Amino acid sequence: MAVMNMVQALNSALDVMLARDPDVLIFGEDVGYFGGVFRVTDGLQKKHGLTRCFDAPIAEGGIVAAAIGMAAYGLKPVVEIQFADYILPAYDQLVSEAARLRYRSAGEFSAPMVVRSPYGGGIFGGQTHSQSPEAIFAHVSGLKTVIPSNPYDAKGLLISSILDPDPVIFLEPKRIYTGPFDGNHDRPLTPWSKHPASEVPQDYYTVPLGEAAIVRPGSALTVLAYGTMVHVALAAVDEGGFDAEVIDLRTIMPLDIDSIAASVNRTGRCVIVHEATRTCGFGAELAALVEERCFYHLEAPTERVTGFDTPYPHAFEWEYFITPKRIIDAIHRVLTA
Repeated sequence: MAVMNMVQALNSALDVMLARDPDVLIFGEDVGYFGGVFRVTDGLQKKHGLTRCFDAPIAEGGIVAAAIGMAAYGLKPVVEIQFADYILPAYDQLVSEAARLRYRSAGEFSAPMVVRSPYGGGIFGGQTHSQSPEAIFAHVSGLKTVIPSNPYDAKGLLISSILDPDPVIFLEPKRIYTGPFDGNHDRPLTPWSKHPASEVPQDYYTVPLGEAAIVRPGSALTVLAYGTMVHVALAAVDEGGFDAEVIDLRTIMPLDIDSIAASVNRTGRCVIVHEATRTCGFGAELAALVEERCFYHLEAPTERVTGFDTPYPHAFEWEYFITPKRIIDAIHRVLTA
């Protein structure tokens, strides 16, 4: 075991898979010589060579299109879109080609590929470096969508994503690359080295896709979150002194609905937290599923704590970003309904 932050854990996953499988390769903007804008691919080109880790032009559609061709041919490309905000030029390729290839070829071809991309706010990235587009991928049949919240999960989930026979969107919450963030921007930063999930095996291991994790047990209500919001939710529960069960979804497609339903049926109350805008965000799907599966056990309406329906504001970062207070207020409403 080694102590790693999320960047190091992701780098380790890529290193392990490059060494383990000659069909795995990495490319994208600045991922080769420079090692990626967040250094996730640092040193991989030097160690594994120019044909295994290389740079691509600033052309997201071309990057993903090339990856689809490689995957159909039998390779396992792992491509990086430098910021999730810039993945939209590749959306047609992902939806119309990668997600549909297995179906339209009657199983003759598939697209075993991973698209990695940093997402989310909390870094003063403004409207074009802070968005959370996970819902538009979860909506597409044929794509899997993975969002880790800690270094241990990040490595295991990325390895599982590379092994998966179908295309995976792997969204990395960049606010927690170097340490967990509880939503209180005015407090000292905490490094991953002080968190138990920073203990990461240096070798090969997997974390299964489609399995949520109960990161805090409780009986009064269930809080559903993923990515950075797992840590903000935990901070809110601790600050408010609530007996809440916090579930880290880890993958939103496939979704571990059985674990969610079991928890909500037991607690009778549910709060959903995500960074993305509220309208048609993934929280709406979660709320609908909770209603369908847990209706006769619910003691109060399900609450959503989300981003606002506006572009991400650079000047009002902490007014937009979800804080523990907003979650505490939602929990109070659910508990007193």
